[in-house]
Amino acid sequence: MIWTISDLHLSHAQPKPMDIFGPHWRDHPARIAAAWHARVAPDDYVLIAGDISWAMKLRDALVDLRWIDALPGRKVLIRGNHDYWCDRRVNPIRPHLPPSLTLLGADACDIGAAVVCGTRGWITPETPGYAPTTDAPIYQRELTMLDKALAHARQLAAGTKPIIVMIHYPPFLGQQPTEFARRIAAGGATACIYGHLHRRQDHANAMNATVDGVSYQLTAADFLDFGPVAVRGL
Repeated sequence: MIWTISDLHLSHAQPKPMDIFGPHWRDHPARIAAAWHARVAPDDYVLIAGDISWAMKLRDALVDLRWIDALPGRKVLIRGNHDYWCDRRVNPIRPHLPPSLTLLGADACDIGAAVVCGTRGWITPETPGYAPTTDAPIYQRELTMLDKALAHARQLAAGTKPIIVMIHYPPFLGQQPTEFARRIAAGGATACIYGHLHRRQDHANAMNATVDGVSYQLTAADFLDFGPVAVRGL
């Protein structure tokens, strides 16, 4: 079974109460853990699409990563915009990860029933507040990283397994596809999971449907009522 949840926003090393963002966040790690134990088996996979830990440094993030490691299943992670402990060059970080965690960055891994690939993504030129001077270089870099991730995934899948894309930023603005969505579809993906959205209006407008052959699924923890759900569209 392949499960998914994102935006865990953990802070065990230096606690940051999340209920400042609303009472629905109160005690959210305990709620996540309870639902996780109830649903996920040891041989299952859980895909976590970013915003894992508030930690600024890897040593503090490891407290949260070990907490995730202690939960059932094997976990595949990408970084989100708040994962300051995680540079886009993930290779130096990988040796320090607990055993049940795999961190992706512009590449892919075979999880048996599917191939998973991912990158963080970024805001797009259509997004209000997009600043070409500062955002365009990051946007173009993330598109390139997505292309590399999809190419690696196609190589591993060899046309015989579905491809799941993990991206933190939504590949749609409301119901309108961005260049990320266009490349995800063109790259042969079957499913795409994403997070980042927390406002109720954004939850209501988020893409949770199949478009151009790709099943899109918002997996922010607060949207899922703080429990992992099955990846759709496989």
